[in-house]
Amino acid sequence: MKQLALDIGLASVPTLDNFFAGANQAVQQHLRLYLALPRSPVPCYLWGDAGSGKTHLLKGLQHSLQEQGAPSGWMDANTRDPLAFDSRWQAVLLDDVQWYDSAQQQAAFNWFVNAQTQQIPVFASGALPPADLKLREDLRTRLGWGLVFQLLNLSDEQRQQVLLEAAQALGLSLSQEVVDFMLNRFSRDLSSLMQLLDALDTFALRTQRAVTIPLIKTMLADET
Repeated sequence: MKQLALDIGLASVPTLDNFFAGANQAVQQHLRLYLALPRSPVPCYLWGDAGSGKTHLLKGLQHSLQEQGAPSGWMDANTRDPLAFDSRWQAVLLDDVQWYDSAQQQAAFNWFVNAQTQQIPVFASGALPPADLKLREDLRTRLGWGLVFQLLNLSDEQRQQVLLEAAQALGLSLSQEVVDFMLNRFSRDLSSLMQLLDALDTFALRTQRAVTIPLIKTMLADET
């Protein structure tokens, strides 16, 4: 059955606390430890399949730094005309590096070199381990200098548990039929599933109806 994408625009802000770690507790703990002072300058690279939480973790780290009043540099494949390196940054965050074009790779290399010179850590993510990235050699090798974590996707059973716990926190009751429908018909990454759950909560409250498969279909019809 073809999965449906969801873009309702209600996704919550990614944080380290609302990341559902599963087998990835080590990397979540590492990022939390980094936020404590003094901060380690050791680079960190996260890799894994789509939906494993790489972007969530980097954005969660950026969010925590912002709350501490600590600026950081962010670049992803959609970043055009990357900024010059800023020595006030307390971290450099490079997301989905496998998609970087030549200009972005040049900027990422420049950021990395300046960051290491000033003992500022680099946190990067990609779909492949550093050795397999199709990037310029000087950037590719640097991405593998420090700690490397492989992120594992949650199992279907873990996704179900996350959905049920998140629904309970919202005061929603989800039947097994509804949970199966959500997992089989929508993108399975947790960000999309939590986005769907938030939208269902709002729609169920507005319509004063229980969350059922017909309710989900009605909500999606209203959004089109």
